[in-house]
Amino acid sequence: MAQGKRYTDATKRFDRAHLHGPSEAIDLVKSLATAKFDESIDISILLGVDPRKADQIVRGTVALPAGTGKDIRVAVFATGEAATAAADAGADIVGGEELVAEVEGGMLDFDLAIATPELMPQVGKLGRVLGPRGLMPNPKTGTVTPDPAKAVEQFKGGTVEYRTDRNGNVHVSIGKASFEPDGLITNFSTLIEELNRAKPASSKGRYIKKVTLSSTMGPGVKVDPSRLDEVAVR
Repeated sequence: MAQGKRYTDATKRFDRAHLHGPSEAIDLVKSLATAKFDESIDISILLGVDPRKADQIVRGTVALPAGTGKDIRVAVFATGEAATAAADAGADIVGGEELVAEVEGGMLDFDLAIATPELMPQVGKLGRVLGPRGLMPNPKTGTVTPDPAKAVEQFKGGTVEYRTDRNGNVHVSIGKASFEPDGLITNFSTLIEELNRAKPASSKGRYIKKVTLSSTMGPGVKVDPSRLDEVAVR
């Protein structure tokens, strides 16, 4: 796919093969985010795991202290008091059977789905719709819970999901280009700590193999995996 002139110009401003320290990489990525909108700052991490093996899938959630800067739309599958509480907590869409029917009919105007355990038998039928989009609620990520209101508050406040793709990569947005460097550094460090905590016991050899930072419209900047402990708030 052809890249735009802004992207091409950005690639000429630094050595794309150089491995940077985390703080240096964050400063560089921020300087390369020159679009007219507030670009996201994204991280891609290649882990030394085999996602084809169930015990090596790395998946969970992490609360980013500085938030993500994104206004995510949350749908909650719940009824009764749980539904009321979720709506009060800021859920954008709340419903039971009727919401299941709407989603089955093609309504996907949300970025995250949360469900109570009681609704999962019905929500489970939406696997073909929600699964490919990464929207299926799952207990491992806290999106199947008897307390959806708390989950809404957490995800609206900066909690993000992470999961290895079929190649062993984890992709997470750690903030916006408008964030102060300290906020991005804190989020970066928090994510790395969480991934190290979630390391499968069966993973052998180097665990964090490659780290790349980029803005929405900018080129990737390589981070030296051996220097991840250098992150420090300035």
